[in-house]
Amino acid sequence: MRRHIHHFTHHHAVHFLHRHEPKGHALAHLKSGIGAMVAIALVGLMAVLTGIPMLIAPFGATAVLLFGQPKSPLAQPANIVGGYLIAALVSSVALWIFPGSWEAAAIAVGVTIACMAMLRVTHPPAGAIPLVAFASHFDLPVLTAVVLAGSVLMIVIGVLHHRIPPRQQYPLRAP
Repeated sequence: MRRHIHHFTHHHAVHFLHRHEPKGHALAHLKSGIGAMVAIALVGLMAVLTGIPMLIAPFGATAVLLFGQPKSPLAQPANIVGGYLIAALVSSVALWIFPGSWEAAAIAVGVTIACMAMLRVTHPPAGAIPLVAFASHFDLPVLTAVVLAGSVLMIVIGVLHHRIPPRQQYPLRAP
């Protein structure tokens, strides 16, 4: 029995520890980090200028995809904006139907994921918007303004950023 457990642990641990991401170049990784810093800094500046709390955690996750994995279908403009708008709408409706209910956030996460998948605009960071909506109590106009302005600004920065060498194609071209 003990040898079987050891074999299972060693054999299967390799699968969990294997890195499937391709290696890449240090300059490209540094450029990704700088792009994310610039994008988040500009969203923060927009927050200061408008007085609207725009620095929401999901934007950090969007930056990982947009600057670190720009070829991912999940990082494309339609996915980013579409996913966030769906999440804002679903979250607002759920919190309107079930005001002050933590269950509304759970329901909204599930409905958001299903709607994004059906419309083929899945953007994983948008799945956190129901939690942001529940914690912040943003109403639909403010939540929509935050996700729309923040995501569009990040995409614009992403498009410009990926034109700087080493270049990445962004957004992906339609087949």
